[in-house]
Amino acid sequence: MGDLDFVVGQQFPDVKAFRKAVKEAAIAQHFELKVIKSDLIRYFAKCAKEGCPWRIRAVKLPNSPAFAIRSIDGTHTCGKSAQQGHHQASVDWIVNLIENRLRDDINYKPKDILEDIQKQYGITIPYKQAWRAKERGLAAIYGSSEEGYCLLPSFCEQIKLSNPGSIAQVYTTGSDHRFQKLFISFNASIHGFINSCLPIISLGAMELKSKYLGTLLSITSFDADGGLFPVAFGIVDLETDESWLWFLSEFHNLLERSNETKIPKLTFLSSGEKGINEAVRRKFPTANHAICMRHLTDSINKEFKNSRLVQLLWKAACSITTVGFRERMAEIEEVSPDAAKKIQLFPPNRWAVVHFEGSRFGHLCSNTEDFHQWILDARELPILQVIERIHAKLMSEIDERREKIANWTSVLAPSAEKRISDAVEFACGYQVLRSDEFEFEVLSADRSDIVNIGNRTCSCRDWQLYGIPCSHAVAAIVYCRKDVYDYTEKCFTTEKYREAYSQPLHPIPERGEWGILKESLNEEENRIVRPPKFRRPPGRPEKKRACAEEAGRVKHTVHCSRCNQTGHYKRTCKADTTARLDY
Repeated sequence: MGDLDFVVGQQFPDVKAFRKAVKEAAIAQHFELKVIKSDLIRYFAKCAKEGCPWRIRAVKLPNSPAFAIRSIDGTHTCGKSAQQGHHQASVDWIVNLIENRLRDDINYKPKDILEDIQKQYGITIPYKQAWRAKERGLAAIYGSSEEGYCLLPSFCEQIKLSNPGSIAQVYTTGSDHRFQKLFISFNASIHGFINSCLPIISLGAMELKSKYLGTLLSITSFDADGGLFPVAFGIVDLETDESWLWFLSEFHNLLERSNETKIPKLTFLSSGEKGINEAVRRKFPTANHAICMRHLTDSINKEFKNSRLVQLLWKAACSITTVGFRERMAEIEEVSPDAAKKIQLFPPNRWAVVHFEGSRFGHLCSNTEDFHQWILDARELPILQVIERIHAKLMSEIDERREKIANWTSVLAPSAEKRISDAVEFACGYQVLRSDEFEFEVLSADRSDIVNIGNRTCSCRDWQLYGIPCSHAVAAIVYCRKDVYDYTEKCFTTEKYREAYSQPLHPIPERGEWGILKESLNEEENRIVRPPKFRRPPGRPEKKRACAEEAGRVKHTVHCSRCNQTGHYKRTCKADTTARLDY
């Protein structure tokens, strides 16, 4: 074995660089290193294997921090001895090795770290060591979780200063100011939702995986083109019924402050959990509340593992007649009576189109999952980085959509414009019979529909469901020589889309500039926020084993060979063993 490419006289910038180089060489060449002397002016080490003559000595150069190798004695005779681990492969060494990779990929998993080290150095390190290295590396790059909570009050003030009109408030509990909840809504989002978005609100929650856990609560809407539009978000220490009530109270207050007249009637989309239902009912009593079809179908599919059921459930949800709805539900009962009973637990007026009273404009699913994808890879980061990731992504999206709209020439947003164009094309083959000023009968090849342009209704119900004239309505409107666009909901226009992204989202200053602000904060704003008491247990989370009922398997019944009864074994049988039959 050679002398690890070291040569006498070779220089290194300082003692740290030399120590790192020797450690790298020891790990790469699979020998253990024993350090005899190491300080700021000299370094002397040898191979730890007994009988191996290899030695290396280096000293600091005069009037310089540089280190130079003075001697290398002997050659290795020990062979490879550290394939199953290495004393020099410490957590700090792994952190230095993976730091650049972690900057590019937060989801760099411990098992991937193990594989990369095995490939590159040929040694095997414990999983726990790789996990600790990742945790320490993330803290070195993004700061500690404790620091993130401590900086929250100053960060919230920076949000409000850099983006006037924004809401950013952190709440604590106890005399030691433990973090409890946080609510943030940027002015650009508030303005866009109030003035331009569809009156639909999606509610969602996502668990965070940082040291102190927590849950991200989100409120999103839809822009004129059906795109995701984040309105507000919050972070709570625990997701409870009370936390949802608080979150929607903050949103209600936001709407009250932003609307000079009154709060518009909204339609909520959510998973339909009890806590969310109660919070919506109490804070928005006049709103309509629908269950997200994605959540409902996922729940049914998870329990019954039947794609046919999911297809029928979607058909039932989209049925526009009560007869069609009942037929689909009957088919579901034929496929699985148990599934039909489960679905009946969800009131049809909360998910079925034919029974729902509100306006969803064709959106049967919440879009909070799309919002969660923005920060899916940041869930393990401290709370401050989660907020910064949302802010950065929102800035990027606003800029991209402004550029996109610059090329639009249509009256409506592209998705709505296509729907109108298709309707106009179909309407060319219809016959229109006029009843009065507003009511018409529209005849097609296989059916007839009644259209009332005054009430903006059609018997096919598409106009009411989507807010855009259907082909029958278009035929009646064109027959009257009126403009089809005048009968389309204003929230679908290009003008509304442009207005949604008209307000800029300004960047937040770097932390080094916060010191000037900190001196001007009052005692309440300048308080130190401590992390919540509940924190993630150390180590890798245990996987919960599924019981037989959850796995859909028949539970094994034990049988006693002594008394011929079930429920116990012979060893635990309590039957009287002295009893005998008389013959």
